[in-house]
Amino acid sequence: MITIGYQALNVALVLSLYAAILYFVVGNNSSSKYLRSAHRASMAVLVLVAVASIALEYALFAHDFRIEYVANYSNRALSWFYTMAAFWAGQAGSLLFWCLLLTIYAAIVLAQNRRKYPDLLPYTMGVLQVTIFFFLYLLVFKTGPFARLPFTPEDGRGLNPLLQNIEMVFHPPALYIGFVGYTVPFAFAIAALITGRLENRWLSSIRRWALFSWLFLTIGNILGMQWAYVELGWGGYWAWDPVENSSLLPWLTGTAFLHSIIVQERKGVLKGWTIALIVITFALTIFGTFVTRSGLIASVHAFGVSDLGPLFLGFLALILIVSTILLNVRAPLLKGRQEIGAWTAKESGFLLNNLLFSAMAVGVLIGVLTPTLSELFTGQPLSVGEEWFNRVAAPIGIAIFALIGVCTALSWGKTSAKRLLHNMLIPAAISGLVTALLIVMGVRGFAPLLSLAIAVFAISTIIQDSVRAARVHAEQKSKNCILAFFSLILKQKRRYGAAIVHLGVLCFFIGIVGSSAFISEQTATVQKGTTIDIGDYELLFTGLSRARATDRIIDAAHFVILKNGQEIDVITSEKLIFENFQPATEVGIRSTLKQDIYVILADYDMTADIATVTILINPLVLWIWLGGIIMVLGTLLAMAPASMKKSRRSDMLISDRA
Repeated sequence: MITIGYQALNVALVLSLYAAILYFVVGNNSSSKYLRSAHRASMAVLVLVAVASIALEYALFAHDFRIEYVANYSNRALSWFYTMAAFWAGQAGSLLFWCLLLTIYAAIVLAQNRRKYPDLLPYTMGVLQVTIFFFLYLLVFKTGPFARLPFTPEDGRGLNPLLQNIEMVFHPPALYIGFVGYTVPFAFAIAALITGRLENRWLSSIRRWALFSWLFLTIGNILGMQWAYVELGWGGYWAWDPVENSSLLPWLTGTAFLHSIIVQERKGVLKGWTIALIVITFALTIFGTFVTRSGLIASVHAFGVSDLGPLFLGFLALILIVSTILLNVRAPLLKGRQEIGAWTAKESGFLLNNLLFSAMAVGVLIGVLTPTLSELFTGQPLSVGEEWFNRVAAPIGIAIFALIGVCTALSWGKTSAKRLLHNMLIPAAISGLVTALLIVMGVRGFAPLLSLAIAVFAISTIIQDSVRAARVHAEQKSKNCILAFFSLILKQKRRYGAAIVHLGVLCFFIGIVGSSAFISEQTATVQKGTTIDIGDYELLFTGLSRARATDRIIDAAHFVILKNGQEIDVITSEKLIFENFQPATEVGIRSTLKQDIYVILADYDMTADIATVTILINPLVLWIWLGGIIMVLGTLLAMAPASMKKSRRSDMLISDRA
């Protein structure tokens, strides 16, 4: 299997280069036999990369420790579930997984667009094959997954215990699916620039790809946050780590790209923004891959020092240079058929949205690069910590969330002052009432109160807009209002899918505000039978226990949670001891909509039954995970195919009357 996998990658490398050359040389000559040959070569590349991937998985399950990758990331004690996940646990395997996804996407693009967009397809496939060639080159010449050891160990080192977590099985693939997915809209954008076909037609071919990529990047980020929260044992879910930021950056620009698509399709403006945003988003996915694999930027998530950094930088430079040249050449064609309307128009709000997302991305990128650049120019790395990122992200983030509500209240073209006041009056009143109630309940702090008020305002605006639209639809169709609402959702999936996504984002925002502003923490050393008081709770320490598993020792501290003297739950925090790895902490968590009780076992003495623990009360954390679920559901609705033909005029009438 070693030879089969290695040779499959070699042949795929040659065929991807062959296909890329033919696509760019032949162009859109659909009758050319060379174009058909390029199509067949693209499918052959998929088959060969799939063979190599199967060969690596087979080697992992067969415990073929002659292969360095298998020896480093698996062992005989590893369960089948985590043995499967070892495929993407290391650098070589993750690059092969990336390449496999890209070849699958290329095949789907070829199948979907061979007759639909024959003029754009060759150049789109050419860009995809160039990207595939780059990753195959890395796999063949720089970091081969089938490299052999000079000896065969009896057993492998095993998978890092921190990665033996359900979130980490799905977190990396979700991120890769999202990262790689952005290659498709980027390839279509470059094809549109090459051919000069910059009308809205190319957008229709990539809208679902953009949503698909954004969806999985969102899932990947949220799973990563949850993994950090439950596995790393520090009480938080986001530390502004460079690798965390490298997945946030394309999410920010990818979100702006989705909004820009809407404006270009609806009003024919922001064409330049749309192209530039997808170029930047794809470039940031390559930058993120560079960050995790170059060793240039220190991170607990990175793969370590390697010689891949210069190659990724070179590929990134190629992307930016070629894209910039094409954008300059096609600049006259990127002018909109009309200008942005008044600042009280919805499209103006979307433009401001793009500016805010871009500003946040620039701020985060500066923070990521500052230590490296300062060391390069001054010889001393300038540390940029959490405070920097919070100062940059917090005000911009609050403005973005406020804009969700404001944009919902705006109309396309222009919004009169009277109508804007009419649309914002009730949400503003609800927001003021909720803020007053929070103050009465003892909530303090200008920033968190302002943030929660903005979230309530935006949620109220979305709900009000949906209710008004449902009433209009009910009047038109003589239906019950509730039935009319669900009928409207099915009729306008994109609109209401976006509304649901925005509700999810706002729930996510509420969770971030609550868990950041109102956290309580206490560290104490306790003996068996004693209690720790924190907030409204007492935690009674009932003792330590030790258990042995195949590859670890599990030491656990047990607590009973009491409220007003009554037992409401039990909670356990563990320390895992391994032979080949550092000890790991499994925190104890009790989650409710109001707050999490979070227990970290820091130190202990088994003989004396004494434990030192850190206990945190993290308010509203569950809202973050619920917000993520709502975002996913909304995106799936927006991606769903239309179930019935609908009149755009009718949709606009409903929107206007609402």
